[in-house]
Parts: sequence; structure tokens; C-alpha cells
Amino acid sequence: MMKKEKKNKTNKTPFYTNKTTLTVYLLLRALVILTLVRVALRRDFESVFICGLTLGLMVLPSAFSRRLKVELPGTLEVIILLFIFAAEILGEINSFYIRVPNWDTVLHTLNGFLCAAIGFALVDLLNRSEMFSFKLSPVYLAIVAFCFSMTVGVLWEFFEYSGDRFLGFDMQKDTILHSISTVELDETRSNKVVRIDDIADVIIVHSDGSQEALGLGGYLDVGIHDTMKDLMVNFVGALVFSIVGYFYVKEKGKGRFAARFIPRVLRFDDAKHEQKE
Repeated sequence: MMKKEKKNKTNKTPFYTNKTTLTVYLLLRALVILTLVRVALRRDFESVFICGLTLGLMVLPSAFSRRLKVELPGTLEVIILLFIFAAEILGEINSFYIRVPNWDTVLHTLNGFLCAAIGFALVDLLNRSEMFSFKLSPVYLAIVAFCFSMTVGVLWEFFEYSGDRFLGFDMQKDTILHSISTVELDETRSNKVVRIDDIADVIIVHSDGSQEALGLGGYLDVGIHDTMKDLMVNFVGALVFSIVGYFYVKEKGKGRFAARFIPRVLRFDDAKHEQKE
């Protein structure tokens, strides 16, 4: 009987115990549900799927925390929730990626920061485990967190390229350029770079001889600039967190500012106390 009451009490525990995080979670979930109803009435089933995916993603931080016995600081949890909402609901459904300048750049920077936090927590989980006799230095922890974030960023760019190449998407957004440097226009075929400046427009010549001016105001890049920009800002986000994480571990968790972003691995006593509550 006692076990049954304990189980029911645990099931009633909210996903997020921090009041601020719980408030943000409930508010964003309500907005997602309203968006879901709106797109469902429009029979926009792709957006319906995105809304459902968003609701699932918003539960993952809490599930990750409980499963691995890792305490996510409230500030970090709020950033993760806002990132998911901004990327899926605002970015995809409300077209902020196109309407708002540098929206994608900001999100990729945050992605680098958040992925570094996840990588840091995973390695720190092993570092504090009694099953392992070795202990990793703060520098090594920071390097692993950084490399984990960059690996996730590269894999995401692989995913975007695959979607564009094989499914006809446009996930790697194009860039309008006004000059190019290429060896393809070198008539001597001696690997000499030919530069073209002041490109004002591009004309497409179809196989039937008809022509079409795009009116873009420049040359249309095919995604490489977007990919490299995303990786560069991912680099910045990962580097910032790695530096914060390094000083946090070096000072043995004394920094208040860093503690807002560093996942903390619960000790056995902490985890046991949390289960009782």
C-alpha cells in the first residue's frame, strides 16, 4: 500500500520543479497548443507535425535531467525551452528565418552553447562516477564539451545538406553575393583564379533557349556561405560555454554566474532525496 501511494505521488510531480521554469514551460506549451489549433484549422499538416514535435522536445530537458540524475539550472532550462520554441514555432511555422534578419545565426550560436552544456554534463557524469578510477582535468572537460558541440553542429549541417540534395528542401539558405572568385572560368586551365565583381543580376538560360532574369541584385550562392556561417557561430557558442565550464570546474563550482549554465550531477544522497520528495 505504501509503495502504491509513493508511486502516485511521484506521478503527480510536475516536469519542471523550478517555479520560473515551470511558468515558462506552461506559457510556451499554451502558445504551441494555440498554434496547433490554428494550423490544424488551415489543414497545414506539416505544421501540425512540427507543433507535436515541439511539445515532445519541450519535455526532453526534464526527462534528461531525471533519467541521468543531472540537475539543470533554471536559467539553462529556460534558455533551452525558448530555443526550442524560437526554432520550431517562430522559425519554421512563422517564417522568422526569412522575415527576421540573423534569426538563424542567433539560434545556431545558442545551439553551440547548449550542445556544449550537454556534452559537459555527459562527461562530468562519468567523471564523478565511482565506477571509473580516472578523473578528467578541467581543460579536458572543456575540450570534450567543445568537440561534442562542434560534432553535433557538423552532423546537423550534414542533415541539412541531405535534405536539400535528396528531398529538394532549402534548409541551407542561399546568400546573395556581388562578386565571385573561381578557376572554372580560366580559359588557360592553369588553376588561375578569375574574379568577377559588381554582379547585379543572374540570367537563367533554359535548354529551349529561353532566358529568365531572376532580379536578385547579385549572384545566388548555393548554401556554402550559410553552412560555414552556421559552423562559425556554433564555434563561438561552444567556445563561450567551454571557457565558462573550465573556470567553473577549476574553481570547484564556486562561481555563481557559471552555476546558472552548468548542469550539476546529483550525488547519490541528492538523487535519493529527490526521489523521496
